[in-house]
Amino acid sequence: MNKHSNIPGGNERLEIIGGKPLKGSVTVSGAKNAVLKLMTAALLANNRSIIRNVPRIRDVEIMIGVIQGLGAEVSWGDESTLIIKNTGDLGFSAPDELVREMRASAQVMGPLLTKIGRVKLFQPGGDVIGQRPINLHLKGFQALGAELVEEHGYVYLTANKLRGAEIHLDFPSVGATENIMAAAILAEGTTIIRNAAKEPEIIEEQNFYNRLGAKIRGAGTDTIRIEGVTVLNDREIDYTVIPDRIEAGTFMIAAAISGGDVTVGEVIPEHLDALIAKLRETGAEVQVEEDKVRVVAPGKLNAVDVTVLPYPGFPTDLQPQITALLTIANGTSIIVENIYSSRFRYVDELIRMGASIMVESRSAIVRGISSLSGATVLASDIRAAASLVIAGLAAQGRTTVEGLFHLDRGYEKIEQKLTMLGADLRRF
Repeated sequence: MNKHSNIPGGNERLEIIGGKPLKGSVTVSGAKNAVLKLMTAALLANNRSIIRNVPRIRDVEIMIGVIQGLGAEVSWGDESTLIIKNTGDLGFSAPDELVREMRASAQVMGPLLTKIGRVKLFQPGGDVIGQRPINLHLKGFQALGAELVEEHGYVYLTANKLRGAEIHLDFPSVGATENIMAAAILAEGTTIIRNAAKEPEIIEEQNFYNRLGAKIRGAGTDTIRIEGVTVLNDREIDYTVIPDRIEAGTFMIAAAISGGDVTVGEVIPEHLDALIAKLRETGAEVQVEEDKVRVVAPGKLNAVDVTVLPYPGFPTDLQPQITALLTIANGTSIIVENIYSSRFRYVDELIRMGASIMVESRSAIVRGISSLSGATVLASDIRAAASLVIAGLAAQGRTTVEGLFHLDRGYEKIEQKLTMLGADLRRF
């Protein structure tokens, strides 16, 4: 039996007939990378947490399983509203089979360590896009006074009392910043995280935790200060999540590669500045309003160079998508990936579609061709799946994308949204 047989998209494929320009308007869902972290943050709450604008995607379902396995009560209020109640009797070990599936499950460590003083976690899994060790998380916990044991694939953390510390991250890791921030909330004294990640999702967590009674400031800058409190409040939290900037970017790139005219609504344009700049360099027209972005494709795209960097630089989660776009641009583009060492695993599939790409270590040289050809391709991770769908929209003939469980992990109703824009595709 296929190991993904009971996962949505596990045995399914998406067939795309390319060559149809996307036109119209689309609304993006809530930010996956914020929602998953707020779900773990709710483990610290002393009352119900109501989280709105939650996408119905596979990763959210996995995280529901993780926090239910720890003892939290979780229910859907409506199609996009999650209600999470900490029962007050949390366990310290998340279900191994779910932790293996998704790296974001590591985010339970900080809340559990500060809440109940111990954590046991299987080394988390997720997309195979290169080494993503949690050593920065662990070093931060140890700096706060936690004791660490690693054996048989598990991480054991214990702490009788966490104490504030000054922590300098070797790299502005999003996950480490979030986990250390959570662990420091109830620690004694003040914690300062330097070289912190600046992503918008971290600001979301700061806002959420502060509503619980935490004292955090500086999220969105490279220095975050957490003043430890002795107890959090008992208020119910009702929080609406920001829109997903990566989903928004995916639709913007899809508009450009298909020769279309698409307005992406319910977005925060400032979160997309790096992508907007690159699309304009390709010759695309990008019109920015308060909460929407319109992309109008040129007759032919121009090659551009892209260097992936931590936020506010160009996001690694949009690198595969813009690479697909540049396969049919005039000239040669160079893509430099500075975050994940194996992010280019999808390139062989684009080559199967006729792309001219040469990968050297963390760089890809993309020589634009006149058009891609439809082929059967296999997605290896969430953003690789999006890249192959985007390529299929522009390719001549039929493209079949397999490995749809990856697409379902990160994109809500993407086929319906693309169909509404005029794409010719269907799932089998």
